[in-house]
Amino acid sequence: MERMTAGWINGLVGVVIFSGSLPATRVAVAQFDPVFLTVARAAIAGVLALCLLIVFREKRPSGRDIVSLVVVALGVVVGFPLLTALALQHVTSAHSIVFIGLLPLATATFGVIRAGERPKPAFWLFSILGSALVAGFALAQGVTASPVGDVLMLAAVLVCGLGYAEGGRLSRTLGGWQVISWALVLSLPLMVTVAFLYRPVSFAGIEMPALVGLAYVSLFSMLIGFIFWYRGLSQGGIAAVGQLQLLQPFFGLALAATLLREPVTWAMLAVTVAVILCVAGARRFAR
Repeated sequence: MERMTAGWINGLVGVVIFSGSLPATRVAVAQFDPVFLTVARAAIAGVLALCLLIVFREKRPSGRDIVSLVVVALGVVVGFPLLTALALQHVTSAHSIVFIGLLPLATATFGVIRAGERPKPAFWLFSILGSALVAGFALAQGVTASPVGDVLMLAAVLVCGLGYAEGGRLSRTLGGWQVISWALVLSLPLMVTVAFLYRPVSFAGIEMPALVGLAYVSLFSMLIGFIFWYRGLSQGGIAAVGQLQLLQPFFGLALAATLLREPVTWAMLAVTVAVILCVAGARRFAR
């Protein structure tokens, strides 16, 4: 019971940390190039991850794990950060957080594909309903005003869901925090090279909020959050603790309203709640 409780606590800490990712990205991308922000956060986290692996003398992953680690890296190290950074140039973080309500569904869907499970018909009913709610919300907000931002957010959710599912599957054999650490280290040479090429001409004009945003997404969103998240999954169970992702839109909207003073409308809250309910129903019938 104590292990289960610890799993829920660690998982909740991870979700709270992830909830700050979009608001922090929104602040950082105001002064940093999206490509630089993506690779810089991965490079900083990769160096720290390499240090952790050396300190704890973790064994190297086997050859058969490399492909899965590449998928994780492409999904959560490169794909999601880059796509959200690009999207947040077109939409507010509060608007984008509604799309994050689909992340648990995307994770479950790719988990079904990777694990070969046979979900019940009700799973697909909730899945279609949740997708329709998000699409309807985007249309109601005037998708023609920012179609690029909405498409980028949907793509970000898809690649992140794939990265989460592949990482969750791999963590059963490789270990929890080791998965994200090896994925970061695997992509480190490329991230450092691209970060150097896309670096700002001068950091003198970069204001403190943007630097804090970069520090947050590098240390917390890219590494520390995953340490708590995967520890929670291993202690409390992937299926049980994974449901805590459903709280992420609530925390994210609260942060966007509190820290960025962005407007959070009743429509956003209503759609977020509706999507969460749909995702919860879909996960219930995933097996």
